[in-house]
Amino acid sequence: MTGDGTLPDEGLPWPRIQDAGGRERLHLVIAWSLEEPGRAGEVAAVEGPAVLGRGGAQPGETAARLEFARVRPGESVPAAPLRGARISRTQLKLAPSEGALEVENVGRCPLLVRGAESPRARVRPGDALVLGNALVLLVSRRPRVLPPLQSGPLPAFPFGRPDAHGIVGESPAAWELRDRLALAATSGHHVLLHGESGCGKELAARALHALSPRAGKPLVARNAATFPEGLVDAELFGSARSYPNAGSPERRGLVGEADGSTLFLDEIGELPAATQAHLLRLLDRGGEYQRLGESRVRNADLRVVAATNRALDALKHDFLARFQARIEVPGLAERPEDIPLLAGHLVRGMLERNDALRARLVDPNGEPRVDPALAEALLLHPFTHHMRELERLLWLSASTSRGEFLELTPQVAAELRTRPIAAGAGETGDPAAIHAALAAAQGNVTAAARALGLKNRFALYRLMRRHGIASPGEGEPPPGDDEGSGET
Repeated sequence: MTGDGTLPDEGLPWPRIQDAGGRERLHLVIAWSLEEPGRAGEVAAVEGPAVLGRGGAQPGETAARLEFARVRPGESVPAAPLRGARISRTQLKLAPSEGALEVENVGRCPLLVRGAESPRARVRPGDALVLGNALVLLVSRRPRVLPPLQSGPLPAFPFGRPDAHGIVGESPAAWELRDRLALAATSGHHVLLHGESGCGKELAARALHALSPRAGKPLVARNAATFPEGLVDAELFGSARSYPNAGSPERRGLVGEADGSTLFLDEIGELPAATQAHLLRLLDRGGEYQRLGESRVRNADLRVVAATNRALDALKHDFLARFQARIEVPGLAERPEDIPLLAGHLVRGMLERNDALRARLVDPNGEPRVDPALAEALLLHPFTHHMRELERLLWLSASTSRGEFLELTPQVAAELRTRPIAAGAGETGDPAAIHAALAAAQGNVTAAARALGLKNRFALYRLMRRHGIASPGEGEPPPGDDEGSGET
């Protein structure tokens, strides 16, 4: 996006959702609640000294009490005060400081930050606060107010659940995506969706079609990477009767099938440059193309929606220029507050046909039972395949958990380790992987060190001290005694 808010190369204006006051603020987002699971996605702005606790304001309280709300473009609906006997009436004292949040735990529920019990902590956006077995909060930086959608009225669907097109999310990034899709759908322009693998580009393409005047006809979709080598033009444009062999049937091709509708070409970056050149006239206003074996030019009234996870400069410049509307589909790193909502949606879907797992892992209100350790681990995990990866991790948890909760099982913890942690000078380690390994080993530091590929437990103790991770109880060695064991 250019500095004036437009997309490069003949792009349409797509203003980003911003706070009406022009700046973002620190927020706490409810990611998990034992007693109120339906509150995931609610947010509370921390604009000065504040108190978080159960119920309403307490006598003599001087700092503002944190108030949660369900925030959507153009509206902010106040939520009820927190409840639940595990949370004290005055549980946390909060104060923003230089882009971070100073947190003091004054209640009876233990506060854990990065797996360590912490009476005081300094946290930044992307960190999680875990209040025992009661509440998980995500620290986020986001606008306090979302302006009304440019594309029209706010769509009606339950908070935190999928919209009419299957898109889940209440984050600013999710609402910005909805607004861009709705605007592009009615523009008539060809659309290029760009984003990492698994971030939901096909879902976005289907929403574009459903929101467009072409929704009355079926969407025609094809993964460009699956075209047989040497037959790409035949697959796209079709062929005349008796071509290339006598008696061969006439083939309409994908373009003919999509006449009057939308043609979705996933992984468009896999098309050879020569084929991209063949599509130029089709992407022009007249929609011209030729079937193989025919001399006459045909015209197709269609919209092309393409998707790629490759860098845009990998496409031919003149091919890229035909896509006047370009939409970036955000990954989970850009919308971490949506991870709990997406997880709930995916779990409900995957357990729909499994009565035994559903009866064990879903409460009577239809909310999945999730262990807070798993909720925190998913918030901190650096996803590379986004929704696909999240669904795989959730299924792994469902299939390996033995209790009534989706747990951070050893199998899930092993998957959450994105790289081995090696001992040695200068190695910083991965805090999320350390937490996961300790959880999987049920606090056994020796076993956790072995799972992480470290030389011995003392190497893990060093990393734990470096990241402020408390010992789970094996007895941390005294200073200077790190190498005092011959254990391997």
